[in-house]
Amino acid sequence: MSASRQAAQRITFLAAPTRLAEESRARLIARYGDHPPEDADYVVSLGGDGFMLETLHRLVTRARPVYGMNCGSVGFLMNAYGEDDLPGRLARAQAATLYPLRMHAVTMTGATEEALAFNEVSLLRQLRQAAKIRISIDGRERLSELICDGVLISTPAGSTAYNLSAHGPIVPLSANLLPLTPISAFRPRRWRGALLPGSAEIVFEVLEAEKRPVAAVADFTEVRNVASVAVSEHRSVAMPVLFDPDQALSERIIAEQFTV
Repeated sequence: MSASRQAAQRITFLAAPTRLAEESRARLIARYGDHPPEDADYVVSLGGDGFMLETLHRLVTRARPVYGMNCGSVGFLMNAYGEDDLPGRLARAQAATLYPLRMHAVTMTGATEEALAFNEVSLLRQLRQAAKIRISIDGRERLSELICDGVLISTPAGSTAYNLSAHGPIVPLSANLLPLTPISAFRPRRWRGALLPGSAEIVFEVLEAEKRPVAAVADFTEVRNVASVAVSEHRSVAMPVLFDPDQALSERIIAEQFTV
């Protein structure tokens, strides 16, 4: 891409509410200008992985390629921060398409709430007693009673986050699999979870819900006192996330499996 074409790129800069991110945004705007997200060719997200997730949720109704630059603490979904030749970096970047999970939660009062998750949907006990959860896959009961602190279903991109901390498997982006992982399972004690096809619909039913209340969390959305939660991949939403050529997300996910 020519220098004139690169210079014509319309970029939106979004920053986490930290001093480092906001100061970085100001410098980048002074150098490259700023455009509203609806008019932009690219969105540059300045922060850490948490702010990258916020950016993806913010843009879900008007998908734009998102390029993250790390001004936070973790940065698995981010590129290295740098102010030079940003149009060139954007032009050379490789895209990974992320598909979120869609959560449909029904509370004990019968209220319903839906939310999207680019990392995972998790069910977590609210009080001191363990949760009891029944799990069905595509209409077939697979686990009649899981006694646990919780359980989660993850996207491939999110498999390196909470899922990995709960000892779930890391899944390559191209695998079209969703890890289902228990959190501190008590019974069945030896159950370590499952790998499900991306087309699966997972239904969690909370048993003894009044005695053992459970909250459902989809990224930033928390629904308390749920009775049931249905989760499936939402393929009609596709978010392109950009990475420098030598730091593609698929490579990062593979490399994470060899980190000791």
